[in-house]
Amino acid sequence: MNIGIIGAGVMGRGVALAYAQYGHNIVLVDIEENVLEEAKKQIIRDYRFQGMYGKKCEDTIQNILGRITFTTQLENVEMCEYIIENVTENWEIKKNVYLQLNKICNENTIYAVNTSCFSITRVGALMNKPENIIGSHYMNPAHIKSTVEVIKGYHTSEKTINTTLELLKTIEKEGVVVNDLPGFVSNRVLMLTVNEAIYLVHEGVAEAKDVDKIFKQCFGHKMGPLETADLIGLDTILFSVEVLYESYCDSKYRPCPLLKKMVNAGLLGRKSGQGFYAYNY
Repeated sequence: MNIGIIGAGVMGRGVALAYAQYGHNIVLVDIEENVLEEAKKQIIRDYRFQGMYGKKCEDTIQNILGRITFTTQLENVEMCEYIIENVTENWEIKKNVYLQLNKICNENTIYAVNTSCFSITRVGALMNKPENIIGSHYMNPAHIKSTVEVIKGYHTSEKTINTTLELLKTIEKEGVVVNDLPGFVSNRVLMLTVNEAIYLVHEGVAEAKDVDKIFKQCFGHKMGPLETADLIGLDTILFSVEVLYESYCDSKYRPCPLLKKMVNAGLLGRKSGQGFYAYNY
């Protein structure tokens, strides 16, 4: 299948690798050339290291890259049958992308919103055919994780759901279908946990390493909440918590001041080299 992927950041490049290594043709779009160049380097790196996570691929990286078109021109997704949007969790940016896609793509194109919090129904309201809009919340790293949270908007058709689930099967992933409310299942729970863990550090209850140690050694989690935050990106965590706070008007989603401070300081986690932990690449 011809798949358009909008946004070549951490999630976009992971999704591109996930599909390209199973034979799909990819158009990977970003507004900045340097982001696309970095995405290409990271796709090569992720391909080489995925064996450490038990992920095997018989194809060569040269063949995989040959299936990916790197471009700054959104118009190049015109012939794609399926679009996966991964732009930053900012409503105005997302809205602008979908209004452009309305004019570029044909009426049968399916759009998968790769979001952690935004309402799929709200996105669908922007489109000519809202029944073709579905949520697909990939987990990081997208090329490794075996399950995708699939979100049914108010207008999402059964055809769109079935097409999405079948497409996921082609890359050996399972989709779990849930209904549409901001945050869905995973992030309504995860963002509360991460935000509260940050409050623990902010209030001096425990250091980051000890918060994570308790979750790993007492509950058997593979990663602690603050390690998870660094992996996702603290800016993405902040965007997500702010969306939940705005959507539910509930003080339990109030972002921790320390989270805001770290994002303002550029301490975004793994992608910046420093978050709650330091990373040397």
